[in-house]
Amino acid sequence: RAKNATSILIAIVITALYSVVCVVGLQPRPPVTAPFSAISRYTKMKTATNIYIFNLALADALATSTLPFQSAKYLMETWPFGELLCKVVLSIDYYNMFTSIFTLTMMSVDRYVAVCHPVKALDFRTPAKAKVINVCIWVLSSLIGVPIMAMAVTKSKDGMVLCTLQFPDPPIYWDTVTKICVFIFAFMVPILVITICYGLMILRLKSVRLLSGSKEKDRNLRRITRMVLVVVAAFIICWTPIHIFVIVWTLVDIDKKNPYVVASLHFCIALGYTNSSLNPVLYAFLDENFKRCFREFCLPFRARVDQNSFSRARNTTRERVSTCTPSEARNKPA
Repeated sequence: RAKNATSILIAIVITALYSVVCVVGLQPRPPVTAPFSAISRYTKMKTATNIYIFNLALADALATSTLPFQSAKYLMETWPFGELLCKVVLSIDYYNMFTSIFTLTMMSVDRYVAVCHPVKALDFRTPAKAKVINVCIWVLSSLIGVPIMAMAVTKSKDGMVLCTLQFPDPPIYWDTVTKICVFIFAFMVPILVITICYGLMILRLKSVRLLSGSKEKDRNLRRITRMVLVVVAAFIICWTPIHIFVIVWTLVDIDKKNPYVVASLHFCIALGYTNSSLNPVLYAFLDENFKRCFREFCLPFRARVDQNSFSRARNTTRERVSTCTPSEARNKPA
């Protein structure tokens, strides 16, 4: 009875945590919708870095949209939504995992080229090429996303419906191989590339006082590099626990029915989802252009008031100039 009460309490806590992340991530204004609006509405936002951010925000929005289904599953201890939604939700999980880390890796490579190879950056760091790279990221992620969608099924067990993956024979072998491949290609290899890029950037930033020949451009370059680094760090902090836990869960003989072990697993999963809601908040606080565009998007009335005030002030100045000019002309000697 105590064990059953603990399981119910864990289900309630996990559901509450998912609900909070979902509410924060799916509210009609930021954090999720603002990056889309800011980048699509403002020409100055259409840079290579911001196009990568758009791709990251898209993956985050898709992942956050699955949380209501995840919350219901943990609270009801069954999957009531049918096999089609089971396929969609599980495939989105893997799409989000791969597109997020691949996009962050490309953002780090983009920053490395901008800082260490500014001449090459003129050809490499274009919005058009960033869009092509984003498409390639989704195609590459489909190598895992499509098979996951095909293998996702619903099964009845002990009066409950499970949404799970049905691997080919032998299932334990392919389950282990899949989890190890995910750990290597969706975590270890990208983190290694990101670490190398930022290691080289730090050496460059320390050795050169002025990177671009302009203090203003140099300040912007360092600021954007810092923003990307913080976003990458947040991703690593949020996703490292679940990757390590899955490897331990797969390779180590532990009591997988222990409610505290199950609770730890679900907490690590929830931490990964938290990253999807955290990213746009980081953009808003760390990037001045995003901050300004977020403010205009979130508070359109205030933005219009400020714009009208500016227009009135400018018109008043023009009127003063036009009023003073004739008298000044009359007072001037011939």
